[in-house]
Amino acid sequence: MNISNRRRFLLHALSGAIATQLPGWSFAAVPGEARLVVVLLRGALDGLTAVPPVGDPHYAQLHGALAVGPGAATRLDGFFGLHPQLAFCGERWSAGELLPCHAVASPYRDRSHFDGQNVLENGGDRPSGNASGWLNRTLAALPRDDKGLALGQNVPLILRGPAPVTSWAPSTLRDPDEELIERLEDLYSADELLSARLAEATQAVELAGAANAATGKRGQRGNSGPERLQGVAATAGRMLAASDGPRLAVMDANGWDTHANQGNAYGQLANRLKSLDAALRSLHEGLGAAWRDTVVVVLTEFGRTVAINGTRGTDHGTGTAVLMLGGAVAGGRVLADWPGLRPAELYEGRDLIPTTSLHALMKGVLRDHLLLPQAALENVFPASTRDRPVAGVVRERR
Repeated sequence: MNISNRRRFLLHALSGAIATQLPGWSFAAVPGEARLVVVLLRGALDGLTAVPPVGDPHYAQLHGALAVGPGAATRLDGFFGLHPQLAFCGERWSAGELLPCHAVASPYRDRSHFDGQNVLENGGDRPSGNASGWLNRTLAALPRDDKGLALGQNVPLILRGPAPVTSWAPSTLRDPDEELIERLEDLYSADELLSARLAEATQAVELAGAANAATGKRGQRGNSGPERLQGVAATAGRMLAASDGPRLAVMDANGWDTHANQGNAYGQLANRLKSLDAALRSLHEGLGAAWRDTVVVVLTEFGRTVAINGTRGTDHGTGTAVLMLGGAVAGGRVLADWPGLRPAELYEGRDLIPTTSLHALMKGVLRDHLLLPQAALENVFPASTRDRPVAGVVRERR
């Protein structure tokens, strides 16, 4: 990397890695090859459209014009299908690397995006009272050289806490004036903390730059919506694949709140699912051989109502679908204790009843993929002693 480019990287990183004032952080070779990527879909995914229960006799009637019929859905196990825009996920299903999990929910039972996302990320049973995230607590329980990476300008709650993490995002800034860069470098040179943050930012951005340069690709600029994910995911994959790269990463995307004109096999939600699928494909390509040791988990704060609303969309619900994929996933099946969609079987008469605890599901991943002991699991997800880890979601470690 030449001096001019390095200086640009330094300045662009100031708004991210330095501004967060995180503890000392650097990329370092880490023991173990297991990788975990969490993708947060903010706004509440309609799991009944992403993974339609085409075999449930009440699905088409209640979901109405939003239902994805058996003729449009990718066939999975005869009861469940997969949205047709999730083509890459369908390929992973055929390879035995996709595990859709249905009727899943966190402990949260109200319908506020803000509170629901807090519970999703803090790993507790209430929106407040825990300032750290469950993935940061996971990092703290791993060997000290394991690092976390947030793919965005800011570190989300799920990764906040005492364990060292950093963030990276494609720069949206114009190239700064060279003289200004020199003055900034001089300004921070006498400050031990900011000098350290500069060095850490340089390592993160240079790793991203090196990963992209190796393939002639760059991270995609854009907002935090689904269309931004693909370019970010490609770079994330290459960073995670690097021998001196991080092993845990988080990406997120807004835009999943489909109150109006949601669509079915086509339309607004279908376009978002297509963008998500493209991002997952890019992540797979970026990871290369490291995909074999990777688990990707796609999560959202809660589901959506079973019945279509008056504006051809769905409102805030409860149970939803979680997608798990990766070479380390024991896939090729659907994990679901299906509660049924008869009106009498719905939560509060409107939502899919959750029958699988999100905490139990993630405990299974952390125990069997990252090899966390039971005591660590209870610290990662406090107040979840009743939620026994779900077994068999990942392959045996090779």
